[in-house]
Amino acid sequence: MFGMRRSIGFCVVLWIGIALQAQSLYPDFSKMNFGCDGNSITAGEQWSKTVVDLLGFATHHNVAVGSATWACHPDTQDYGSAGFAGISGGWQPTEDGRELQMRHNNVSKVHIQKFIAEVESGQYPAPDVFVFSMGTNDKDLGSAEEALRGNTLAEVDVTTMAGGARWAIQTLLEHYPKCRVFVCTPIQTGDVARNERNLEKIAILREICRALSVQLIDCYSNSGITGKFEQPSGRGRYLRDGLHPDKEGQELMGRYIAKEIRNNFF
Repeated sequence: MFGMRRSIGFCVVLWIGIALQAQSLYPDFSKMNFGCDGNSITAGEQWSKTVVDLLGFATHHNVAVGSATWACHPDTQDYGSAGFAGISGGWQPTEDGRELQMRHNNVSKVHIQKFIAEVESGQYPAPDVFVFSMGTNDKDLGSAEEALRGNTLAEVDVTTMAGGARWAIQTLLEHYPKCRVFVCTPIQTGDVARNERNLEKIAILREICRALSVQLIDCYSNSGITGKFEQPSGRGRYLRDGLHPDKEGQELMGRYIAKEIRNNFF
């Protein structure tokens, strides 16, 4: 009887030890700061709020703006430069020159310059985890091969999606070398042609991530949102208009992204 009790006690201690060891593999996100960038699917409190709430991050610094792209325009201004017009997520037709300039500043390069400026000014702490979720609105994709030439950013063509992605990701890593950076792919939509184009974008982003040694989160294949249950326009299962997730879709994305961050962080 004594031997049996001793054996049971040993098993309990062993089980507790294994449980504590497994628990220690996961970091304490409540002591970490979260940042993100993206377009209208990320702006405000959408999937990123779910991520922050589930993992318990200490802060949430979101510089996403609707209609944003990875790629710059030929006349994109640097954030804070003389005469900087600002950033606009507008998309309706307009002939207003200032509004057009603000729209041309709505790119990841400018977002990241703004993010860094806000950290350096003390508005937000330096990020421990940063997630990019962009590409839906990009048209000129470029190539990963061209974007990845050389070790510096001086000659990178940021007017392509590939070049803009490399610039933004590498710049963030250079400023915050201890930050873990993740890149989410575009999600499936209700439009077959857009989905085919998204697959081209994902192939490029995968190469950029591989070269910069950052984690790609495949929201296209694994978030639970599939074009088979969505409409080209109008409400489907998770998209309210064939492109933008509704609240349930945002939370679905957030749960998947949170899982990927947690499981891949260490």
